[in-house]
Amino acid sequence: MDREISGLSSMATRPVLAELTEHIRLAHGLAVRFDSAGGVEIARRVRDGAESDVLVLADGALAGLTEQGHVLGGTVRPLWVSEVVAAVPEGTPVPPLRSESDLRTALRSAKRIAYSTGPSGTALLDLIARLDLADVLRDRLVQASPGVPAGSLLSSGRADLAFQQHSELMDLPGVVVAGPLPGDTAITSTFSGGVLAVSSQPARAGDVLDLLGSDAASKAARARGMRAAGGR
Repeated sequence: MDREISGLSSMATRPVLAELTEHIRLAHGLAVRFDSAGGVEIARRVRDGAESDVLVLADGALAGLTEQGHVLGGTVRPLWVSEVVAAVPEGTPVPPLRSESDLRTALRSAKRIAYSTGPSGTALLDLIARLDLADVLRDRLVQASPGVPAGSLLSSGRADLAFQQHSELMDLPGVVVAGPLPGDTAITSTFSGGVLAVSSQPARAGDVLDLLGSDAASKAARARGMRAAGGR
């Protein structure tokens, strides 16, 4: 009997991977299971030699692991693009985000601003600096712990504005998505997949990657707030 294909992924892709692994099991008879955590934690596990077959991670982090020899370079492929969105606690006014001016107003009006670890959080800090708001907002920024949705800080009352991947915020109870960041302030992340060098079944792991990049997978990704990297 074929062994289960195991995978590691960041939290942003957990919802779509949960749906797709079930589809792959039913439609193709392949047993696939992903363990998801914060992207920083997943990268650490890979560097420490975690035994798994497939890795799905933000492309920058995955590229670094590939250069270090942890991922088979010829297997790497972009899968999905995700937008960072802003969100507020349910029952509070939803700020408009039609322009950069709207975004500036929302940031200045917030008492506590939650953001995530990983590339989206870094990009948000870069954006705040580009908007010349770093000094104004420094004491209001609250970074969620690795693997913890920034939106959970909204529902717990620890923040009144949060920024994170749409897939991680869209289904959180007590949270309302205000929308993506407008115009040139938009933040997107590409998530890519690859076969880990430690995989004992790289051919079957490659088959799983092909299925994750299929048209059927693209439809599931759209329903989870992402789009296919190839524009499907």
